[in-house]
Amino acid sequence: MKVITSFPRRVREIENCWISMSDGCRLAARIWLPEDATQSPVPAIFEYIPYRKRDFTRPRDEPMHHYFAGHGYAAVRVDVRGSGDSDGLLLDEYLQQEQDDAIEVIRWIASQPWCSGAIGMMGISWGGFNSLQVAALQPPALKAIITLCSTDDRYADDAHYMGGCLLNENLTWGSVLLTFNAYPPDPELVGERWREMWMERLQHAVLFPEVWLRHPRRDSYWRHGSVCEDYSRIRCPVYAIGGWADAYSNAIPRLLEGLSVPRKGLIGPWTHSFPHESAPGPAIGFLQEALRWWDHWLKGIDRGIMEEPMYRVWMQESLPPQPFYEERPGRWVAERCWPSPRIRPLRLILNPNRLEQEATTETKLTFQSPQTTGLAAGDWCGFGADGEMPTDQREDDGKSLTFDSVPLDQHLEILGAPVATLELAFDRPCALIAVRLNDVAPNGASSRVSYGLLNLTHHNSHEFPEPLKPGRRYTVRVQLNDIAHAFPPGHTLRLAISTSYWPVAWPSPEPVHLTLFTGKSYLDLPVRSPDPQDQSLRPFEQPERAPAPAHMTLRPARFQRTIERNLSTNETLYTIFSDGGDFDGAAVAHLHAIDLDLGHTILKRFRIGETDPLSAQAENEQNALLRRGDWEIRIKARTRLSSNWNSFHLHADLEAYEGETLVFSRSWEETIPRDLV
Repeated sequence: MKVITSFPRRVREIENCWISMSDGCRLAARIWLPEDATQSPVPAIFEYIPYRKRDFTRPRDEPMHHYFAGHGYAAVRVDVRGSGDSDGLLLDEYLQQEQDDAIEVIRWIASQPWCSGAIGMMGISWGGFNSLQVAALQPPALKAIITLCSTDDRYADDAHYMGGCLLNENLTWGSVLLTFNAYPPDPELVGERWREMWMERLQHAVLFPEVWLRHPRRDSYWRHGSVCEDYSRIRCPVYAIGGWADAYSNAIPRLLEGLSVPRKGLIGPWTHSFPHESAPGPAIGFLQEALRWWDHWLKGIDRGIMEEPMYRVWMQESLPPQPFYEERPGRWVAERCWPSPRIRPLRLILNPNRLEQEATTETKLTFQSPQTTGLAAGDWCGFGADGEMPTDQREDDGKSLTFDSVPLDQHLEILGAPVATLELAFDRPCALIAVRLNDVAPNGASSRVSYGLLNLTHHNSHEFPEPLKPGRRYTVRVQLNDIAHAFPPGHTLRLAISTSYWPVAWPSPEPVHLTLFTGKSYLDLPVRSPDPQDQSLRPFEQPERAPAPAHMTLRPARFQRTIERNLSTNETLYTIFSDGGDFDGAAVAHLHAIDLDLGHTILKRFRIGETDPLSAQAENEQNALLRRGDWEIRIKARTRLSSNWNSFHLHADLEAYEGETLVFSRSWEETIPRDLV
């Protein structure tokens, strides 16, 4: 990473600026400006998230937004209402109030003397979501967006449900947001109001996992904020970016296909992070790429970016399965449009134990997976931590129905979403399946390439699921995650099907016997032939950024991931412990510029018995720290999810301390109908 200290324009920083909404609420903004912007106005880049501009995102905000300002842009980073130092309450994700506030902020930015009136919006994750959502509202000053690691469909492709299956990420992410929502504003910015604002946030604390558990179907709750409902509402150019190790790459090809505005898509090997600082590499000069986009759409400077192919991806080469990769070997490939006429389908029939191009006689295969199938899955969403990538799939393969091709006699590359069409029957009214595409090396090592989940009661509709009729034969379609992968000669393709996928997804309420009909079931692969034009693609520049804020490590970060099996009880405990790491290896860091210590620790436990799905338990514990001299705030949050046949049981505790004094405590005990989950 090259750190740039000298820029074309000198930069002035405004640590905090208040933006008043029409209802009197003030939103807190941090702004980076070219020093001469008032005399020579510039376009603005707007980022709008709830993750505390003052402290927790400071280490990544400064290097990025200072860089943009140094190249002639005003960078405006705003805390969402009810978060950070902003007034009000944050009561859920992506509310209409959040979007309405964004429209007012854009109008305010455009009216400032330092702004030329042209605004771009960008963000990663939450900020990527709301960039799309705000673009769909068509504020006149918004000329283009960059959305990273986001989705166009809040139900089908977010942290809550996948294929109608409940993700354990619903509890994890909801617990993180519960904790973040309990932080106070900084007294140095808001003054004596800080305690009143803090108490108001605590007293209105929302148990977010409960909110999302109460919407297991794709209803109006999820349709709000899902821009896939009407792509035509987005009328400004869109650059959608993600990574294969992230959980949100599927939205990028959907946006390219669904939008009619100028658009580009980019997917690298990255996790849920910016492409200039992500692992696995190779990282790219994302900030330079963003400048090319902004220069084109906000300044009218032709940097050649729109003459380049619409869709560019990292074609990953085969690697032995490992829990962490510094780099993924491969090469950049591109398509001029998406869907691409260059992608051709390859259909492989599921015959007994085999993937073949011709069907043999129909055979019935009946199978039931242990509840521990999925322990090699890694995390639903990668953030670049040790141990989070899928490991060797052989243990999970042994607990699944598997179908293998013959060893390949030539190189085979796929780009797109593999789709499994399966003829199945079940012995229970509620069931799920996990379908994995694996790359099996000659030595037997099995690497997961892609996977998909389906709650089979949703096989016709996520809006109107129906109980399965035991013994009835169903044809179901399971779309796996989009991927670019190169299978080398001598390797084998394996399709693995299981009736559980723990701890990624919550299990069905009863053990399920699945019957699969071979000869009638098949896998469609999106095969891409090598394109000689890939060799002439413009290379990305090396990563650059402005200097990061100075900090001191008070406690080094720790990360641990373990799986324990109790052979006496036949129970498995999967534990993940993360003690910091957001501040260059620090669990607790001191930020010199604002004289603040901060830290955040997460402990996750997933427990299940080998044969009993109702033994499943997920627990999450979080501890957060803010400290400046004698002012010390600590937040503790604990959540636990279990279930019986009919209901989920959700327990949570939230505690807030000022120094050693407990100033707030609340507990929740909620019972939520399963509704075919």
